Amino acid sequence: MKDWIVCPHCGNMVYKYRNPFPTVDIIIELEPRHVGTDISDSGPFIVLIRRKNPPPGWAMPGGFVDYGESLESAARREALEETSLEVELLYQLGAYSDPLRDPRHHTISVVFVARADGVPKAADDAVEIGIFHRGSLPVPLAFDHSKILADYFEQWHSDI
Repeated sequence: MKDWIVCPHCGNMVYKYRNPFPTVDIIIELEPRHVGTDISDSGPFIVLIRRKNPPPGWAMPGGFVDYGESLESAARREALEETSLEVELLYQLGAYSDPLRDPRHHTISVVFVARADGVPKAADDAVEIGIFHRGSLPVPLAFDHSKILADYFEQWHSDI
């Protein structure tokens, strides 16, 4: 979408572009020994955060990509900031771009699947950490994370 604005330097009319914001979300698979159960009982266990800032609710760790930062670096940084976990990125699940996915503004999220070894701790934008499996996900989830996790669990199930 383009709007016209007056250039503060030359006084000419110029385009002001409104573009979506790039973001990342991370599905963090937790090593079974940190969950206290056999991961094969319920499929993979994943880490979710309860958000400190609006919009409220449970969500996958994630956030905005900084200028000059790669998607992969942003995913690792956001995972560490919000869960205190250093993650190994395994693959990209996909990109999600519904203009209504974030009630604050239009975002495009690239979603990574990652693995972590350690005990997650809430930090930064997270007030609480939860470890969930497919059958125990909190409802509702923030943003479009229900759809993203449905895609993830469908893919995970088809891979076994």
